[in-house]
Amino acid sequence: MTALPQFVCASANPGKVAEIQALLRGVVDLLPRPEAVPDVVEDADTLIGNARLKAAALVEATGLPALADDTGLEVSALCGAPGVHTARYAGEGCSDADNRHKMLGELTDAEDRTAAFRTVALALWPDGSEIAVEGVCAGTITTEERGAAGFGYDAIFAPDGGGGLTFSEMGVDAKHAVSHRGKAFRALLAELDRRS
Repeated sequence: MTALPQFVCASANPGKVAEIQALLRGVVDLLPRPEAVPDVVEDADTLIGNARLKAAALVEATGLPALADDTGLEVSALCGAPGVHTARYAGEGCSDADNRHKMLGELTDAEDRTAAFRTVALALWPDGSEIAVEGVCAGTITTEERGAAGFGYDAIFAPDGGGGLTFSEMGVDAKHAVSHRGKAFRALLAELDRRS
């Protein structure tokens, strides 16, 4: 039996880590981010830049290959914002609830509530080689929060093809089937498979 390839997970977001682990289970041995590794300043102006910063910090700290991702929510009525600033939309140190509240407030009078989540998933090796892929999920920002599951903007994002349900109202498997993160990590697994 061949050992699974080992990667350190660059994310410290528990909701995101749980999703990544579920998507990679049985294919990749995903090691948790060491607690001693400090938060990475995500100051790149692109999703791939931020993913690369996070992965590089973990490779340097552990000497092992690392998996990182970065996600942006692009809202049509906000000219593509918050984009790369999605996690900090309501300001530094804000909560997921703060971000959702600000988003709903900004869109109070918006007729066009279309949006898309974009995730870049990146694998980086100690020799500097990398694989980067993208997953996109189009949908709509709802007028109110619905559902209790998930994290981030899940309670206000209804993906196209999801029957009008928000990510928070969908089961985990249904969400993974259509989500930006699900698409990105399935694409990454395909690239890893080609590399092996």
